[in-house]
Amino acid sequence: MNKEKKLIFLDTETTGVNDTDFLCQLAYKSGDEIFCELYKPPIRIPAEASAVTHISNKIVEGKPAFKESKDYPLLKEMLEDMESIMIAHNAKFDVGMIEREGIKPKNVICTLRVARALDKENKLPQHKLQFLRYFLDIEIEAQAHDALGDVLVLEKLFERLMNKIKEENNFDDSEAIKHMLDISSRPSLMYKFSFGKHSGKTVSEVAQADRGYLEWFLNTKETNEPGDEDWIYTLKYHLGKLQ
Repeated sequence: MNKEKKLIFLDTETTGVNDTDFLCQLAYKSGDEIFCELYKPPIRIPAEASAVTHISNKIVEGKPAFKESKDYPLLKEMLEDMESIMIAHNAKFDVGMIEREGIKPKNVICTLRVARALDKENKLPQHKLQFLRYFLDIEIEAQAHDALGDVLVLEKLFERLMNKIKEENNFDDSEAIKHMLDISSRPSLMYKFSFGKHSGKTVSEVAQADRGYLEWFLNTKETNEPGDEDWIYTLKYHLGKLQ
């Protein structure tokens, strides 16, 4: 990459986590530019979502829908620019939300996938943004489950991950970013179960002892959660079903 890319650290807060949900807050930081705004989604915000984000229907009353806001064309132009890189934690979720609104980012870095890839010795019990914030002692004043608060943490986490890649591979900034884009472009291998009857066991251990469980779990994922690329890829890998 000869030309320096525009890095856009982005996060959304939403009405839920399903394909039928919509964003109600979007924030980003790019250089010194900071943006954060609320929007009225086309569906009501359920109490379960408000309990996490603290964004209620009353708060967004009078706000425009995202697609009808003055911000929409500017964000669309910025994120669809080939010289821009959108950075998000569990980027597939945020990308899905904004793609539902007609915006398709051209370049994406997922810090969740990068964090998993760099955790080669599987020392981290989880890779969620707020867990990494405290595990890595990222000192920053930022409210969790607020789009802007998460963006500020995201930027600091990205810096940590990028520096680790540069140190391990003797890369410059451009090479490190290219490596992060490559990692983000393919599914992650999940290492350990944190749920179900095999909670705490590695996927490799379960593949040896209870292959039937992996077969059942793969069928469940493909039937009910076909978008969960990381688990589907992991299960197919351990079952020898990758093409």
